[in-house]
Amino acid sequence: MGYYDPIPTEPRSRRKQSKKSVFFAGMGGVLSGALLVWALFAVFPELAPAEEESAAEVVADEEQAAALQQSATTVTTDVTEAVAKAAGAVVGVTNLQTAGGFWSESEETQSAGTGSGVIYKKKDGKAYVVTNHHVIDGATEVEVTLADGSKVPARILGSDIWTDLAVLEMDAAKVETVAELGDSSSLTLGEPVIAIGSPLGLNFFGSITTGVISGMDRIVPVDLNQDSIIDWQAEVLQTDAAINPGNSGGALINLEGQLIGINSMKIATSSVEGIGFAIPINSAVPIISSLENTGVVERPAMGVTLIDVASVPQSYRTSELALPPDVTDGVVVESVIADTPAALAGLEPYDVIVSMDGQPITNMLELRQHLYNEKRIGETLTVTAYRNGRQLEFELVLTDSANM
Repeated sequence: MGYYDPIPTEPRSRRKQSKKSVFFAGMGGVLSGALLVWALFAVFPELAPAEEESAAEVVADEEQAAALQQSATTVTTDVTEAVAKAAGAVVGVTNLQTAGGFWSESEETQSAGTGSGVIYKKKDGKAYVVTNHHVIDGATEVEVTLADGSKVPARILGSDIWTDLAVLEMDAAKVETVAELGDSSSLTLGEPVIAIGSPLGLNFFGSITTGVISGMDRIVPVDLNQDSIIDWQAEVLQTDAAINPGNSGGALINLEGQLIGINSMKIATSSVEGIGFAIPINSAVPIISSLENTGVVERPAMGVTLIDVASVPQSYRTSELALPPDVTDGVVVESVIADTPAALAGLEPYDVIVSMDGQPITNMLELRQHLYNEKRIGETLTVTAYRNGRQLEFELVLTDSANM
């Protein structure tokens, strides 16, 4: 039986010589390849492999990448910087009133509405909030919602219907931001402003709207008791920054993040858009100070109740008031309170006031505007009035309305 050997049957010496030839040929190829690669890297160094990065370089690269990513996603503008500065001082204000329970006669406290407010002062563990009078009107309790969502009970220090301002006091333990007051007299038309508040309730707490100063020293008629008779004329700033129910009492700030107005009202009709109003901070500051310190606004008072001549039927103007035919405007003295400036000066019921300090007075609105804006407690007011067809003049030394 034969034996099969797969290895070639050439002599052993020739096989060894063949292996050596193959080995040297391989080594030659390797060396040639190495020389070629070295030559390429020498001529084109950019083809050489990078050295291994150190741990510090890796960390630096990661930090740079993170910074680039953050800069790409974070937008910083004048508006965002102003909001970051002031938003923490704007709060929600909830008007709580006591009402009878539905299922029983027992009383329970319920929310009667919400608005906004601004923390303007922090002292001796207390924080002070300015808001609108109409936000807290009729409240038995008031609750303040801070920027972090915390709810803090507050006490009404004072409220003024004429300027629509009120001041609250609360514990300051959780208060971190206080508004910086600006100068509303330095504003210019077209200057950017930002409104911050809680439109339509606390669900939209801290909402931001932007606009410009659309008008300054605007005079807006106000019906305080909803009887369709104008009781007052508010002097306000006009802005096109969106102001909606719930924004009342909130902040109007400039691009420095300074408080320059207290958002108060808007014209709300289907044909009007972008007309909102704010109480200038320069006008608000003395009212705020008076409410904080005394609970009331000290204003001069005459000591009378009044009726517009325009509200009196023509027949009564002739028979009861005995007015000359050419006197068609003025204010009728309905009653005089004893021991007041009017009583001491000699004014009587049915006297018809037609001028004050030489300025014509055609209605109660003009009388209030002159008395509250032009006169001070202790000053003398000259009143011209008709009595039984005769023109008389009276001098009143004005006193504080709070003392009547």
